[in-house]
Amino acid sequence: MDFLHRVFIWLADPAHWHGSDGIPTRLGEHLHLSLEAVAIGALIALPIGITLGHYGRFGNLAISVSNLGRALPSYGILVTAFQILGLGDAPIILALTALAIPPMVTNSYVGLREVNPDLKDAARGMGYRELALVLRIELPLAVPLIMAGIRTSAVQVVATATLAAAIAGGGLGRYIIDGFARGRQGSYSRALTSSGSSGSSGRPASRATAFKTA
Repeated sequence: MDFLHRVFIWLADPAHWHGSDGIPTRLGEHLHLSLEAVAIGALIALPIGITLGHYGRFGNLAISVSNLGRALPSYGILVTAFQILGLGDAPIILALTALAIPPMVTNSYVGLREVNPDLKDAARGMGYRELALVLRIELPLAVPLIMAGIRTSAVQVVATATLAAAIAGGGLGRYIIDGFARGRQGSYSRALTSSGSSGSSGRPASRATAFKTA
């Protein structure tokens, strides 16, 4: 209860709702990073998944690559991108986009492959070309699975965007990193204070002992 009370007091403080470090600013940064990464990931992943799902080729390869992408640690991708691209939003967007792509590729591929083949044959018999078949038959039926993939990617990206603060990025993760930093500074200050007080109390004692011995 004490923790919740302190959280409520922190949120109720007007100072935390204004300025460059205010909650609206950090929330806007977090949403900007997340939405940009999901949008770029969708532009890359959906055409690949839809094309492979329509033609039914290289599907196993696409699923394997997507599963491999899911297995990669998010923090490792973020640090690697930071070492290559340096400070800024670019490494963050790159890492979050790489995280967003696999679920969308997998779900869009599976969604189109699960369309009833009889429907596609009937559409071809009615004179539908491939593009019309995709747009009018396959995509409408695959939308639930595709949207599920986008939703999964969005959840993962929003959660992982918190790590952006570890490489000097913005977002809500700044409160966590800054909180740890303040906690360490407080620990260092207490350690220095205690060592200084023990040192100052110990020096007269050593001098007194030396005087008595002499």
